[in-house]
Amino acid sequence: MSRLDFTPYRRTTVGFDHLFDLLESQGRTGAGDNYPPFNIERRGEDEYRITLAIAGFRPADLDITAQQNLLTVTGKKHEDTPSGEMLHVGIANRGFERKFELADYVRVENADMADGLLVIDLLREVPEAMKPKKIAVGGASAATLTAVPDETDDKASSGEASAA
Repeated sequence: MSRLDFTPYRRTTVGFDHLFDLLESQGRTGAGDNYPPFNIERRGEDEYRITLAIAGFRPADLDITAQQNLLTVTGKKHEDTPSGEMLHVGIANRGFERKFELADYVRVENADMADGLLVIDLLREVPEAMKPKKIAVGGASAATLTAVPDETDDKASSGEASAA
């Protein structure tokens, strides 16, 4: 397995250490385990959906935990004793733990299960203080600039423009 080297990027960026650490750790731990299969869907600018195929699990078998920037889905399968002799076992009958790293301000909005699929809806809510703002040159805010009337409009309305 090849290892990614982010050293050149670490030398020229500031404040992205967490991102590089995350990418490197995913490269080490994410290989090989693909159970249960899942989809990640972008449903809008700030809406996402994770769908896990968990056939055979009941809602009581699942544990969904959302912490800061981490979503963990755990399934503990209770073994049912078959009534007859098993000739072939092809259905996975094991527990799992699947972790998803979440970006800042992403929260779990809803989780639902139907037809062997667990659907988890996520929503990104950026606080007002963190949203981009227009900054005017000279330190005046955009609201102040739009509230100041234009001098030529004042002169034209008072008749001073025709007297000059």
